[in-house]
Amino acid sequence: MKKIFADIIIIGAGPAGMAAALKAGKMGIKNILIIDRMPEPGGILQQCIHNGFGLHKFKKDLTGPEFANHYISKLGRPNIKVMLHTMATELTRDGKVIISNDTDGLVEVTPKAIILAMGCRERTRQQVSIPGTRPSGIFTAGVAQRFMNIEGYMPGKEVVVVGSGDIGMIMARRMTMEGAKVHAVTEILPYPGGLSRNVVQCLNDFDIPLYLQHGVVEIRGRDRVSGVKIAKLDQAGNPTNQTFDIDCDTLLFSVGLIPENELSRMIPLELSPITGGPFIDDNYQTSREGVFTCGNAAFVNDLADYACMEGEIAGEAAANYVNDALSSEFNMRVVAGCNLRFAVPNFLTGKAPVTLYMRVTQPMVDVKITSTDNIVNIKQQIVKPSEMIEVTLDKAQLAKIKELKEFRIGVTPR
Repeated sequence: MKKIFADIIIIGAGPAGMAAALKAGKMGIKNILIIDRMPEPGGILQQCIHNGFGLHKFKKDLTGPEFANHYISKLGRPNIKVMLHTMATELTRDGKVIISNDTDGLVEVTPKAIILAMGCRERTRQQVSIPGTRPSGIFTAGVAQRFMNIEGYMPGKEVVVVGSGDIGMIMARRMTMEGAKVHAVTEILPYPGGLSRNVVQCLNDFDIPLYLQHGVVEIRGRDRVSGVKIAKLDQAGNPTNQTFDIDCDTLLFSVGLIPENELSRMIPLELSPITGGPFIDDNYQTSREGVFTCGNAAFVNDLADYACMEGEIAGEAAANYVNDALSSEFNMRVVAGCNLRFAVPNFLTGKAPVTLYMRVTQPMVDVKITSTDNIVNIKQQIVKPSEMIEVTLDKAQLAKIKELKEFRIGVTPR
């Protein structure tokens, strides 16, 4: 087996991975290796031809490929090597990474630090247990997006979308623009699962019906999907007798994303049962020293802009680790309090400033975000599970946190 060495290996060349590489390069790291299984860098951005990217990071409204090109154009630096068509097959307990491609075969990489930037994958029909036959014409929204935007194939003409995630709503609009009829977007919750802007721009603007508290309870068809039965759900999420049928030839699933962490389990890293990603501190370092994570591999982000910001934090921290300059003043656990599903990073080390990302358990209006000893006290008009809450802690606030046993943060009515 061929053996190579690297200061930092980054698994995944999506927005987070590229941002991490460029930041580590600016920190003076001379030997950075990025690997990705796809034929080009950019990750999922290459198939996201809609706009809405870059508003936070670049103050511009860009398409996915345009956003990716901001980073791809800078990857040709001597200290950054990119290996495409390359798969990471194993992370060993002694810190090595086994990679494979059709040119070099199996390669053992010995890095000083590892950054996990594998992104996330989609939940499928099997994971939401919808009964019925198993015909063709059933896709996840992301697969349909790749068929249309990269491969140039139209998945179908009469469409129903299960789940109101952002990709599902964007694909409902995309298929409508290409001549398909999207009969319905169904959502089992009483509120949309994606960003408000996508509800407006993708569904409302194109007269696509959104059925909240409705679910597909049967899929029909032998060779190809021929229709679905949709039922209204009660408060407990169980189907009622209020049902109706829709004839369709295509069913798209947009029922959530799962951080891709099969490699993380090999070391193994401590994974959060809530986010699906590793427990991390504010350097985005995992439970294993020298292993960092960022982007959707850490937790599912709303925007690629956020994933890039996290990549830069992980890249800088990994560079400091390689240079023996990564330090911490304390190690304080962050606890998600009332009405919060999670708060990340999970630990604070005293680094300033630190941005906490949180999701609420339900939509709320006229609330305040408060923490232990009232270190954080922020009023907010509206909070939704589909839209991440950001709270930045400055140096003065972190000095107060240092004296606590734990840092608990939550959302309460005013």
